[in-house]
Amino acid sequence: MSQRAKTPTVRVPVIPRTSEISSSKIQDRLGDVLSRVAAGERVVITRYGEPQAVLVPVDEFREMVGHGEPDLAALEEEFDARVARMQTEAHRTGVAALLAMSGRELGEAAVKPRTPGKGVGAKTKAGGQG
Repeated sequence: MSQRAKTPTVRVPVIPRTSEISSSKIQDRLGDVLSRVAAGERVVITRYGEPQAVLVPVDEFREMVGHGEPDLAALEEEFDARVARMQTEAHRTGVAALLAMSGRELGEAAVKPRTPGKGVGAKTKAGGQG
């Protein structure tokens, strides 16, 4: 008799409408098992008493893995909307100020502690650039 490596016991959490069947028995009862799964039951398939796979209804599977390919047009629209929200006058002013700085000014700005509302391109109380 060959010795089989002992695998750790895996416990499957109790899931409503779940049954268990061994891999040897499912071969003879596949039609019945598929009908039960199609009706909403989940079936755990075991080998040597250990869970190996779970059959779930196709709608449940689709829910778990998503609905196919992403909608690229919707993603592009969402991306464009996010970019548009970032394109405020304050942001444009700040980027323009950064691009106009010399390397030395950028270095000094990088190590200077930031005061809220006093960043590059921030408006001062008088309405000018800070």
